[in-house]
Amino acid sequence: MAGEQSRSSRIRGTGKRRKEPEPGGRPKALTATAWAAAGVVLLGGTGLGYVYFKLNGNLKGVDINTQLGGDRPDDVDNGSLDILVLGSDSRSGDNAEYGEDEGGARSDTAMVMHVYEGRKKASVVSIPRDTLIDRPACASDSGGGTVPGAGHQMFNTAYEVGGPACAVKTVEKMSGIRMDHYVEVDFTGFKKLIDDLGGVEITTRQAIDDGKSHLHLKPGTHTLDGEQSLGLVRTRKSVGDGSDLGRIQLQQAFMKALINQVKDVGVLTSPKKLYDLADSTTRTVTTDSDLASVNELVSFAGGLKGIGAGDMKMVTLPVQYDPADPNRVLPLRRQSQQVWDALRQDRPVPASATKDSAGDKGDAGKVVQSG
Repeated sequence: MAGEQSRSSRIRGTGKRRKEPEPGGRPKALTATAWAAAGVVLLGGTGLGYVYFKLNGNLKGVDINTQLGGDRPDDVDNGSLDILVLGSDSRSGDNAEYGEDEGGARSDTAMVMHVYEGRKKASVVSIPRDTLIDRPACASDSGGGTVPGAGHQMFNTAYEVGGPACAVKTVEKMSGIRMDHYVEVDFTGFKKLIDDLGGVEITTRQAIDDGKSHLHLKPGTHTLDGEQSLGLVRTRKSVGDGSDLGRIQLQQAFMKALINQVKDVGVLTSPKKLYDLADSTTRTVTTDSDLASVNELVSFAGGLKGIGAGDMKMVTLPVQYDPADPNRVLPLRRQSQQVWDALRQDRPVPASATKDSAGDKGDAGKVVQSG
């Protein structure tokens, strides 16, 4: 009805308008491509009602707005967009082959994507899963009750104890930035999406031989399938200093290769490939409830398509190794605040913010480059 606002255009309980993406030009990343593909399926002609309802029925949404209520940073509507992207390391179900399920999933990969006003550039801040932080009190993800807040906790335990809403709350407390959206992909979903895209071409500058991730690659150019791609983004022991920070550098290098690859994938020439991509994406991606419909995903993707690999600045949250435990890292307070302040003000992250960070050192990211 004219004059009405959709659920996704207004934040519940605040009366503020949500920052909406603007139209763009070409694919940006894996999830955006899949959503755009879904849009082509839906808009490509008549007689596709069944496809619409099937894809819509695949989607899983989490009502983070209701769960967190008013205990959140203000929504500063400066034309930008902030998205928390998580990779889940649950070992249950189809993911059991990657290790024993120890009672709950954790956020194996966490990135805050800040899309600048105009939707032409973005910054991505990777948060190491081993970062020791003050975790806020969260509703329990196991049903009923509240998990008390606690200090000196690993970042990825937020997801473990309180699910997506607690992960969002923790990031918002750390950054002072309200997340507009939440996107989660698990191991199995990641593999399927890569396979549906036809793989990702990379070049390795040195051999990778990692027994933990089961990845074995000689130096040279490779087209990685889903299983190999998952192995690459989980590799840590055989590159760099063997830490999670080196693994993050690999993930960032792989994402750039993936973005470059996506724009060349001929999904539009193959209806089956197009449908498989849209189907697997909607089956394996969990989003906030405002994105949990095909129409909203298509609109969201349309606002990101103008961002290519060269338009994206990737950094790791400034950290130092914990003197008490080299397997953990501590945020560098001043530099971390510089990062979050820059994003909040819709400005580029200054180079000085990451200059002395442990995450900005090492050469793991140089091991992999676009094919």
